[in-house]
Amino acid sequence: MKLQNLCTRLDQDENFSQRLPLNIEEAKDRLRILMLRKHPRSLLILDDVWDPWVLKAFDNQCQILLTTRDKSVTDSVTGPKYVVPVESGLRKEKGLEILSLFVNMKKADLPEQAHSIIKECKGSPLVVSLIGALLRDFPNRWEYYLRQLQNKQFKKIRKSSSYDYEALDEAMSISVEMLREDIKDYYTDLSILQKDVKVPTKVLCILWDMETEEVEDILQEFVNKSLLFCDRNGKSFLYYLHDLQVDFLTEKNHSQLQDLHKKLITQFQRHYRLRCLSPDQEDCMYWYNFLAYHMASAKMHKELCALMFSLDWIKAKTELVGPAHLIHEFVEYRHMLDEKDGTVCENFQEFLSLNGHLLGRQPFPNIVQLGLCELETSEVYQQAKLKAKQEVDNGMLYVEWINKENIKNLSRLVVRPHTDAVYHACFSEDGQRIASCGADKNLQVFKAETGEKLLEIKAHEDEVLCCAFSADDRFIATCSVDKKVKIWNSVSGELVHTYDEHSEQVNCCHFTNNSNHLLLATGSNDCFLKLWALNQKECRNTMFGHTDSVNHCRFSPDDKLLASCSADGTLKLWDVKSANERKSIHVKQFFLNSEEPQEDMEVIVKCCSWSADGATIMVAAKNKVFLFDIHTSGLLAEIHTGHHSTVQYCDFSPHNHLAVVALPQYYVEVWNMDSCLKVADCRGHLSWVHCVMFSPDGSSFLTSSDDQTIRLWKTKKVCKNSAIALKQEIDVVFQENEVMVLAVDDIKRLQLINGNTGQIDYLTEAQVSCCCLSPHLQYLAFGGEDGAIRILELLNNRIFRSRIGHKNTVRHMQFTADAKTLISSSDDSAV
Repeated sequence: MKLQNLCTRLDQDENFSQRLPLNIEEAKDRLRILMLRKHPRSLLILDDVWDPWVLKAFDNQCQILLTTRDKSVTDSVTGPKYVVPVESGLRKEKGLEILSLFVNMKKADLPEQAHSIIKECKGSPLVVSLIGALLRDFPNRWEYYLRQLQNKQFKKIRKSSSYDYEALDEAMSISVEMLREDIKDYYTDLSILQKDVKVPTKVLCILWDMETEEVEDILQEFVNKSLLFCDRNGKSFLYYLHDLQVDFLTEKNHSQLQDLHKKLITQFQRHYRLRCLSPDQEDCMYWYNFLAYHMASAKMHKELCALMFSLDWIKAKTELVGPAHLIHEFVEYRHMLDEKDGTVCENFQEFLSLNGHLLGRQPFPNIVQLGLCELETSEVYQQAKLKAKQEVDNGMLYVEWINKENIKNLSRLVVRPHTDAVYHACFSEDGQRIASCGADKNLQVFKAETGEKLLEIKAHEDEVLCCAFSADDRFIATCSVDKKVKIWNSVSGELVHTYDEHSEQVNCCHFTNNSNHLLLATGSNDCFLKLWALNQKECRNTMFGHTDSVNHCRFSPDDKLLASCSADGTLKLWDVKSANERKSIHVKQFFLNSEEPQEDMEVIVKCCSWSADGATIMVAAKNKVFLFDIHTSGLLAEIHTGHHSTVQYCDFSPHNHLAVVALPQYYVEVWNMDSCLKVADCRGHLSWVHCVMFSPDGSSFLTSSDDQTIRLWKTKKVCKNSAIALKQEIDVVFQENEVMVLAVDDIKRLQLINGNTGQIDYLTEAQVSCCCLSPHLQYLAFGGEDGAIRILELLNNRIFRSRIGHKNTVRHMQFTADAKTLISSSDDSAV
């Protein structure tokens, strides 16, 4: 019929034929001739085409403008195709332009509330037009209409003489009222949908207990009246509501919401009573993402607890969507989960937080074995034990961790946001978010509480070396091996600026602490420091003075000074206002000795950190950490980490004299800079630790590593733990039900540890290089760096044999089975 009508209109003088085409092929051929001969420069517009056969019917080698929600419809025709991107709603600038036309003002002269009103309209032309018409009649009501939109008071946005509807709620409900009576209730059921969530047809089939075709027919009526939107997903459809439609339905059906959520859960339980959710089902991801939300909204406390406190659910969900969403749900619904047992909720949340980096990666670990590593009082352990007993009968093997009661896990949260080494991570100023970057060239932003991902940006063309939040948390800066510095909107991820004035890789970036005068400092391998004002396209100042790569920079707490560290062995302080060098501290001189000439020694100053009062600055170089007075440049304290490798990073606590230091031997140390004593040892990373950073309130700190993880540590919890760590030299004897461990700690004590009870006997202090126990625990032996071997009788704790057996460090020893002979080997190549 459409083809016939079109042919009739294009051939009104009936030059080509006096008879209407009788079928599609004839009509298509007639239209092609008319377009080519009578209207060769015309454009054929096909609006809202859903099916390829419709386009095929009109395909007659002329130019066609096509609107569709499914790009694949053009696959049915040949010829060149051009895609024109079309927004589903009004953009901010276009919305402001429409408002300005309604109120007869220039866009630049619109009041501040106009921007907020456009934001609340969420791109809806209907709402923008209605508000504009109302403001034309009541030009002083900007604040009033904004408040009503924010509070979802649609009824109070009242009639204007120039608009058809009494109020916004009527404008939005007019299409609902025009629905057939038998399908109105189905639209009410959609009140439980969330914003920006696309729902598979199968979910609504379960809710309404209908066949797919029946559900699609009902939903198509909603789509036709613009009450619902639809995306094609392969052979099936995904349905979603506009944000304002969600608000409208939620307000209109507020009293029914709990029952509507309960209806969905009841139908879900009925449908999946005898079957399991399978990843290949189209509705699977929806249930894993939103089942807990619907249970909580239905106030189904018992069902929610049964779901969230289930190892089966945790295993299935983390394998599909990772751990962060689950941790978020434990935080979100804590008030309901705690009603059953706050300890159980804590058990599961801690289990997820500390094992999430394992659960979120392939190959997926055995969750039962992970659960068996929890404390025996934990509900996680109890469930894992029960499952292990069942699976052992089917040939599975599990191990029990005997002395786990004596081991404290100090990490609060472990996340794996990257697919390669994590070079840097930092807290936002409000402490709610963490930004991280690394070798995978990405910038990640996630919640500090749960690890839930907020942003993932392919930030640079090469490794990203550093990132920093601005003082107002609006921006994130990144710098890279690709020589570029970029500024990003921290919420939307939109690129704000790109700076490319450095000629070598950019190692560090840091914002001023005051948001009223926002500056960014960057340091590069080109030996320069640069200052950038975000409202300028070019560098504000370049600071010359370093003779080698600038590794790190930090603004003082009052933003008057900028400190920089370099591979030239110096720490420099710069005046921010004038960009002049204020002073230079030659850190290299503190490593000089008579044995090594100054010109041959390389001292790379890795990083620096200011104290909270700005009076002192901490500097890391080689295996030492220094504390300098910034007024006198005098050395106030010096910490020797005792390791033969370079300190990677250091950070000062914002509220006390604690400092956290990253070391390449996979762990982190906490030091008291007043007493110069080590407070704690934090182990857990499986590779080099690149960065450490305190939260703004100092209550926690993060560490990032080559092992692709970021760990969060509670400062108080860490500092309560002993700072003494065991070295690698240990020996173990298993005797009947007893396990005895002989070990050397890092303050050179020999410890005998009962594996079952955790009891420790401190035996002796010596320069121990290796140790061993006799099979029946009569003796122990230990060797030293001086080549000496000593044998200790365990019954009376006395050394009864001591001799110099080797000329060099003893590396290995072992008793024979009868404990009458001891075999040893050494660096002197002798046995």
